[in-house]
Amino acid sequence: MKILFLGDVMGRAGRRAITENLARLRRDWKLDFIVVNGENATGGMGLSGAHAKTLLEAGADCLTLGDHAFDQKDMLSFIEQEPRVIRPLNFSKNAPGKGAKLFTAQNGKKVLVTQALGQVFMKRPFDDPFSALEPVLKTHPLGGMAQAIIVDMHCEATSEKMAMGHWCDGRASLVVGTHTHVPTADAMILPGGTAYLSDAGMCGDYHSVIGMDKAEPLRRFITGMPRERFTPANGEATLSGVYIETDDRTGRSTRIVPVRDGGALQASAP
Repeated sequence: MKILFLGDVMGRAGRRAITENLARLRRDWKLDFIVVNGENATGGMGLSGAHAKTLLEAGADCLTLGDHAFDQKDMLSFIEQEPRVIRPLNFSKNAPGKGAKLFTAQNGKKVLVTQALGQVFMKRPFDDPFSALEPVLKTHPLGGMAQAIIVDMHCEATSEKMAMGHWCDGRASLVVGTHTHVPTADAMILPGGTAYLSDAGMCGDYHSVIGMDKAEPLRRFITGMPRERFTPANGEATLSGVYIETDDRTGRSTRIVPVRDGGALQASAP
């Protein structure tokens, strides 16, 4: 299978880049399945139902969320109606929606998508992501019912993301980090066949401070005092993420390529 994972969509610029380019990428790269992290698509804080529909209609097969999953209150009800939106497994025992789902790709093959939140340096004390993922991976062995398994590890610390990658090696097709909005240069295939990248980056305007207009973050760093709310930067966005190819029989990855399309970052394509 040919699978594309795109990192955190940031505000209007990120949404615009998705709607204008995702169909082209699916066609040109002959993609079988597309996962988009929609964590910051609505004003940089969470994802609304309307914007989730926009991303899905643009061609995403699945949307993942993160620690801002329910910042937009309508997501509490929308996620119950839209099974293509996945929230973190360990967000809360009372959270609506699902943290893992087996999807059918356009070619008829099965793809399991799941997400977990890290604990290190996060503002809230989320449950252990490893024990949350264990029953999901145990009941969906790679190369069995699922031809591919994608794990979105949403957290701050690269060490925690790396630990998750090694822990999932041979049990997932891809472990990819999200949340920090900066693409890393460590794309690799681990010994057990799991493709790994510490952070997919964001789909947003990189002439910014992690997607936010530069002025207010700079003021706070320099003066230590806030004046205004953060607002997403709205220049041309770079679509940032990762492309993998998998073996249908084993579910293991055979190729991984970091992806950057448009905007300020140097282009990279399969």
